[in-house]
Amino acid sequence: MRINRVALLFALLLLGGCDQPVPEQKGFAGLGDQAAQFTPVVPGRVFSFPADHGAHDGFRIEWWYVTANLKDQQGHDFGVQWTLFRSALKPAAEQPGWANQTIWLGHVAVTSATVHHAAERYARGGVGQAGVNVAPFEAWIDDWRFASQAQDPLTDLQLSASDKAFSYQLHLTSSRPLVLQGDNGFSRKSEQGQASYYYSQPFFQASGTLQIDGQTYTVRGPAWLDREWSSQPLAANQTGWDWFSLHLDSGESLMLFRTRQTDGAPYLTGTWINADGQTETLHGAQIKLTPQDTAKVAGRKMPVRWSISIPDKHLDISLDALNPDAWMNLRIPYWEGPVRISGSHGGRGYLEMTGY
Repeated sequence: MRINRVALLFALLLLGGCDQPVPEQKGFAGLGDQAAQFTPVVPGRVFSFPADHGAHDGFRIEWWYVTANLKDQQGHDFGVQWTLFRSALKPAAEQPGWANQTIWLGHVAVTSATVHHAAERYARGGVGQAGVNVAPFEAWIDDWRFASQAQDPLTDLQLSASDKAFSYQLHLTSSRPLVLQGDNGFSRKSEQGQASYYYSQPFFQASGTLQIDGQTYTVRGPAWLDREWSSQPLAANQTGWDWFSLHLDSGESLMLFRTRQTDGAPYLTGTWINADGQTETLHGAQIKLTPQDTAKVAGRKMPVRWSISIPDKHLDISLDALNPDAWMNLRIPYWEGPVRISGSHGGRGYLEMTGY
């Protein structure tokens, strides 16, 4: 669900230096706007790899998104985020030079129990500053990179980023299958039919080094990749979302999100992922997702403790933020950080909250 938070920034970049007024935004960050000139998302797409690891001409927005829950040798918890967003200003194929109609945005962050650092970069396409190659696979913006030399790129990758207060260099590996979210990769976002194409690799194992404020840590732990693209993923009345990716100690994984609306109940769905990669779509009636304790973060109340109950899976858990102050204080701000799981299952995961 993370593509939507960047749309406003892209609009401002496009309009910067112009005398045109910023158009009224419909839905969160304008992603409820009609996008008839772009390619629609419809059921029945047949995914093709490795081609679908690359960019998708004709669609308005997409991302390559990695989160990792890590521990150092002393057992201290950390979280890492690496994201590359692509936004098309027009539904045209990529062009070289400044005629290119693509804008790229990168977000990276690190989180510990006491520290949260975030940074962003953005670039115009066509000039070599950012992009995605399929063979060999590489997604980059400046020197922030997610890359592989393997024939199957999502089996063995290097992930790196740096900023003034932090950096990380991680090695990600997996021998397990990709997961198609929703209905064979067609991920519905509203009762009105808005949707995206969405697949994940929830089975990465990460290892490497992490530097925060001059201190270096050797770390390892599970990581999660999300790939998603769409042209109009939200309805006009949807105000934000809460998204969860959870690694359970039982070996199973869980993805959930709810999109909040100005009227009526949120749209809620998810995917239960067995240890062998087999999946089951979860519908709203099967899930009880409840915000619990709040904390004041960046001048607003954020639900940093949640409960999740899925009776069909004998799941009844609580999620607690590792660091309640994991606020991404960027041009488009939001909350994102690692969570710890307790209750019927233990584990670790990531939570993202927008629109608060």
